[in-house]
Amino acid sequence: MPRRGPPAAAGSEPLSTTADASDGLLGPAAIRSLAQQLDLRPTKQLGQNFLHDANTIRRIVRTAELRADDVVCEIGPGLGSLTLGLLPAAERVVAVEIDPRLAEQLPRTVAERTPALADRLTVVTADAMRLTELPGPAPTALVANLPYNISVPVLLHLLERFPTIRTALVLVQLEVAERLAAAAGSDAYGVPSVKAAWYADVRRAGAVGRPVFWPVPNVDSGLVRLTRREPPPGDRLATFAAVDAAFATRRKGLRAALAGWAGSPAAAETRLRAAGIDPTWRGERLSVEDFARLAATEPVWAG
Repeated sequence: MPRRGPPAAAGSEPLSTTADASDGLLGPAAIRSLAQQLDLRPTKQLGQNFLHDANTIRRIVRTAELRADDVVCEIGPGLGSLTLGLLPAAERVVAVEIDPRLAEQLPRTVAERTPALADRLTVVTADAMRLTELPGPAPTALVANLPYNISVPVLLHLLERFPTIRTALVLVQLEVAERLAAAAGSDAYGVPSVKAAWYADVRRAGAVGRPVFWPVPNVDSGLVRLTRREPPPGDRLATFAAVDAAFATRRKGLRAALAGWAGSPAAAETRLRAAGIDPTWRGERLSVEDFARLAATEPVWAG
């Protein structure tokens, strides 16, 4: 169930979030203090690496280019570092947190550090991968420090489930950022690149160093900005099935790689030629529009 606003449970004492940023943002001291009081031990399973650098948070909010009337969906707010930066820039922030302890604490942290903005926050305790709806007005923006282990599936799920999201800025593992924003024909181009391009124009928006997180991750991070666009003509599920098949064996030409998808190598060649695609090409040469056109060709039936 969603929790709205800052009240703490009856008889409970709010945790101290000693101020160490003039605009209310959480710094290293406050992050560690909160974690200690919550008896929180960040886990790799939940991808818990918490931002604690105020300048990085301000940079993320600037890069998101939010409008004053935006309803922002934030996935994995954790201890609230990014949440506190987003609240002044948007009409509402809906923070989706899977950890019940963190979900319960977040409204209290916001009420203590930015009380005038506490009514802009809604906290939902849920698994983002199973999210089907959000309380209140539909989200118009997504801004999140996504857990590394599920960043691509979560991003694609949210873009599909919430078509009102017109813009997104996500912080992900640097290698994932490169894949999401890769252009056709590049080494990093693959399934994430094509599927993200179905929903949006995607570009890199800068790198983020390891020291701004606690605990410090063993990989670098990168920002990716997505701007919603009209998808290409065609069926999304059929197109994604062709994409998955094409990249399942990257070293094979499309005639061989799509044999199982089409029914046989000959059937794959027929459909590729019908779509105006050279059967000897590999999947990394095809744009999302190429894949959509291929998926729309008529299946070849053995007679």
